[in-house]
Amino acid sequence: MKHIIILGDGMADLPVERLGGKTLLQYAHKPMMDQLAREGRCGRLITVPEGFPPGSEVANTAILGYDLNKVYEGRGPLEAASIGYDMKDDDFAIRCNIITLADGKIITHNGGNLETDDARVLIDYLNENLAKPINEREGCERVKFITGIQYRHLLVIKGGNKHIVCAPPHDHPNEEWRGLLVKPAADCVVSGFAADTSRLSPQQTADLINEMILKSQDLLARHPFNQAKAAKGERQANSIWPWSGGYRPSMETLMQQYPQVKSGAVISAVDLIQGIGKYAGLRIIKVPGATGLADTNYEGKAQAAIEALEKDDFVFVHVEASDEAGHDGDLELKLKTIEYLDQRLITPIYNKVKDWQEDVCIAVLPDHLTPVEMRIHVGQPVPFLIWHRGIQPDDVQQYDEVSCVNGGYGLLKLNEFMQALMHE
Repeated sequence: MKHIIILGDGMADLPVERLGGKTLLQYAHKPMMDQLAREGRCGRLITVPEGFPPGSEVANTAILGYDLNKVYEGRGPLEAASIGYDMKDDDFAIRCNIITLADGKIITHNGGNLETDDARVLIDYLNENLAKPINEREGCERVKFITGIQYRHLLVIKGGNKHIVCAPPHDHPNEEWRGLLVKPAADCVVSGFAADTSRLSPQQTADLINEMILKSQDLLARHPFNQAKAAKGERQANSIWPWSGGYRPSMETLMQQYPQVKSGAVISAVDLIQGIGKYAGLRIIKVPGATGLADTNYEGKAQAAIEALEKDDFVFVHVEASDEAGHDGDLELKLKTIEYLDQRLITPIYNKVKDWQEDVCIAVLPDHLTPVEMRIHVGQPVPFLIWHRGIQPDDVQQYDEVSCVNGGYGLLKLNEFMQALMHE
């Protein structure tokens, strides 16, 4: 049997008064998800281990069956793998958003929906005017920026220390940014730390990053791109915001963990997910027109998934759109992203594979909640469904956070989902 996981990032939500107390999954028109729930088996999954932030880097890694206590190093190293940057042993890689600040507050984590081509110009500018002076001062290549996708980029600090506390910008909309600057971790005295003289201290690392944040604001405000934005009254991409960093992780591939998986692929517009897939031993499929937003190429992703299933045993399809709409607090758009996922991606995949000679097992779930009225990630259990020909259905009649409470799988934790999926 082949397996495909279709993940709607941040798709789950809380009851919304404007929707009559329903969640978005309850309210949205999603006939295919509801059909798969009726014909399959459902449950809920705890995707965030205790003590970890409810981020996509944590939840997606857990969904794929990994023990976060053994492999977690933050987003930075995962995105480095996706970008193609080969981390060295003394590298510290940290995710670096380009965000929008105004009136002393974080307005948006995405720089006004920054496009990759524009971001590349800004990253080159930061390397020349921010990284280069620091490197000259240090007498070595201490820091460098690497272009990613849209507003999601990478900062590499040679000898940086991961024992710092950073604030994910998407978790702090409309909050004062100065109080969210980087700090050394309170428990900096960790095993082996005192003997590691090759790295900066946590305080030195925090000071260096904060220096770059402050200087980036002056530099970006003077760039023609942002001056043109300001003249039009549009949101500017006017500050860097590094967060979620770590060292090179050590992960087994899915093929090493699950004998059912001989080969696999990952389909996503997001560097983070591509990086997880790369460490998991999956080949990365990039779909033209896949944007990570509501205008992504759903049909292209569906076709790519079908073609991948013809070759591989396992496919992981990730769609970012619902998460971005949730962070923007856009109720109508988030509803549309759920319906687009159902009708434009899940439906064509199901219609193609349902009659294949070799059975295909389809799983659908989000990684975490991104409640549209909170605009942040929430680490509550998420609903999931698993369908394949011949599966014994449970009593769930539609796919949503409430109905799946009564699913046949009950409440699973972390790697129990992947174990259940692989045994179907």
